[in-house]
Amino acid sequence: CRNDIDFRFMTWIQNNYQVLHNQPADPPVMVHHIARALVRQREDGIVSKIALIVIDGLAIHQWILIRDILHTQNPALEMVEAAVYGWLPTITSVSRQSIFAGKAPFYFPSSIHTTSKEAALWRKFWANNGVDGDLVEYLKILEDSDIDKVNNLLNQSSPEILGVVVDKVDKIMHGIELGITGMDNQIRQWAEQGFINILFDTLLGHGYDIVLTSDHGNIEAKGFGRPSEGSIADTRGERVRIYNDSSLRLKVEERFPESISWPAIGLPVNFLPLMAPDRRAFIKENQITVTHGGMSLEELIVPMVYITQGNK
Repeated sequence: CRNDIDFRFMTWIQNNYQVLHNQPADPPVMVHHIARALVRQREDGIVSKIALIVIDGLAIHQWILIRDILHTQNPALEMVEAAVYGWLPTITSVSRQSIFAGKAPFYFPSSIHTTSKEAALWRKFWANNGVDGDLVEYLKILEDSDIDKVNNLLNQSSPEILGVVVDKVDKIMHGIELGITGMDNQIRQWAEQGFINILFDTLLGHGYDIVLTSDHGNIEAKGFGRPSEGSIADTRGERVRIYNDSSLRLKVEERFPESISWPAIGLPVNFLPLMAPDRRAFIKENQITVTHGGMSLEELIVPMVYITQGNK
């Protein structure tokens, strides 16, 4: 059954993905539409103070684990759930940057291999939509103790637009040794410790409407060999390799004929992905990993949740 779903989804994506990024942005279809939808809602008076929280690497089923725990910790939270497509390849420098840029990755070629420009892209997006830079902030939370950074920021400047990256799930994923079950257990334990509830409570207490999303999800994958290519790949991920020259990509594809040469849809012209097929990865044969970068349903479709505080 899962193999059938994988095949049908991959076939649909290969036939239809190219039309998704040009769909109307409200309601959002892809992650870069979210900021544009928030502009419209702000202009219409639906929201005023906005906090966009991006939990890096969070898959939909892992959001459900967190959601159920949040309902227990704070039954008054009101959540309106939806889902959007991330960008292919499903890696952070592509998909998360597009969230804060409010644009397709084609528009930020100089930073396509890094996330160091996210804050600047976020401020530029809102400036282009008439919001003064002093009213816009970006914050990365690497540890749960960084909640103090949020409190300090809100007490000192109280921005109207706040972008927040929460890195915990991605860190769990890249350190996991017990497959997807072990990862889900760690995410559940993390949620039970209360950080997300405290973050929501802090933001809601300062009058923000919250939108939570992710840049990509994750899957458990099995290795089918690692390309011996030296330094010719710009990015050497487990589910995707990135090349700047089609002939270089072709050489690796010839050695891994089941891999997928993905066209540069919405991407810079010299950003050429080669994705691992099915639920496999460019690692030692039969080795198990939890990773991202490919086009599985769990990697590509991510949660988008509107969160407000009801009556306690």
